[in-house]
Amino acid sequence: MAANKIAKGVMEEVQKWGAMKQTGVSLLYMMEFGSRPTPRNLLISAQFLHKELPVRIARRAIELDSLPYGLSNKPAVLKVRDWYLDSFRDLRSFPDIKDKNDELEFTQMIKMIKVRHNNVVPTMALGVQQLKKDLNPKMDYNDLDEIHQFLDRFYMSRIGIRMLIGQHVALHDPNPPPDCVGYIHTKMSPVEVARSASEDARSICLREYGSSPDINIYGDPNFTFPYVPTHLHLMVFELVKNSLRAVQEQFMDSDKVAPPIRIIVADGLEDVTIKVSDEGGGIPRSGLPKIFTYLYSTAKNPLDEQPEIDLETATTMAGYGYGLPISRLYAKYFGGDLQIISMEGYGTDAYLHLSRLGDSEEPLP
Repeated sequence: MAANKIAKGVMEEVQKWGAMKQTGVSLLYMMEFGSRPTPRNLLISAQFLHKELPVRIARRAIELDSLPYGLSNKPAVLKVRDWYLDSFRDLRSFPDIKDKNDELEFTQMIKMIKVRHNNVVPTMALGVQQLKKDLNPKMDYNDLDEIHQFLDRFYMSRIGIRMLIGQHVALHDPNPPPDCVGYIHTKMSPVEVARSASEDARSICLREYGSSPDINIYGDPNFTFPYVPTHLHLMVFELVKNSLRAVQEQFMDSDKVAPPIRIIVADGLEDVTIKVSDEGGGIPRSGLPKIFTYLYSTAKNPLDEQPEIDLETATTMAGYGYGLPISRLYAKYFGGDLQIISMEGYGTDAYLHLSRLGDSEEPLP
């Protein structure tokens, strides 16, 4: 698919599927359905994905082809569009799923689709950077709101697609870990996940700066609720990493001891809230709207330096500026949210709200 123009027949098919209605699933439904991964249930799940994934993927392919400011023609964006079209073709050319063998073959195929899309986020980031080089540097990022909203929809949809594929694939594990239903841990301890994510962030800080502030965690380690641990790990890791960096930079040349970062886990009736507090100097109020945009990062995109690395595993302290907006999408995906409150001259508090009930439908952009 080197050609920039898509074959007419393919695009007609994509348009047809993109116009169909998407079907959202809740965390609760995934958990209840997946708790009995019988061959019949796996068959039903595969048949659902066979119909649902082409709809979701077609919608993104259509959008990728009609972005403002010529973003659609940037080499990196064309590459992403071709991944989406290849996946759409793979799904559409797969015959109806009638028995266990079909189901296993289908599962292998969607596993491959998930791998194909591993580097979508940094590749899109590269496309946005390619666009920024062409634009007037004086251009206000508010004018790029359309691109920001597109990326929100695009990445939110990607979280959903990866969750559905990952969940289906994981249900085939003959020996699942205790209390796990696919990606979902039915008795996840937020304190434990926060501890492990903090340790990961701290080791990166140590590697990059040679020292790191302490992290204190408050909350009941025995409190559990159903959630996806990999999602929570990613969000807490990002917040703690930002706090560590702020404190480290603030106290680097000071003879004062760097103040610890505090993580508080509260379990309410509706929400579980995790607060990450630092005394890293805070963010000016004028800078707050920018922290959730994809178009504002002082950090280097790792793809610029090593185009072939797998960014699902690679991380630096600065990342490539997408950590916060993407963390907020992960929070919203299961009905939560992420808010940042800052006191310039003192520090920043991040509030990560997670819905405890798990009954909200996926947001379907």
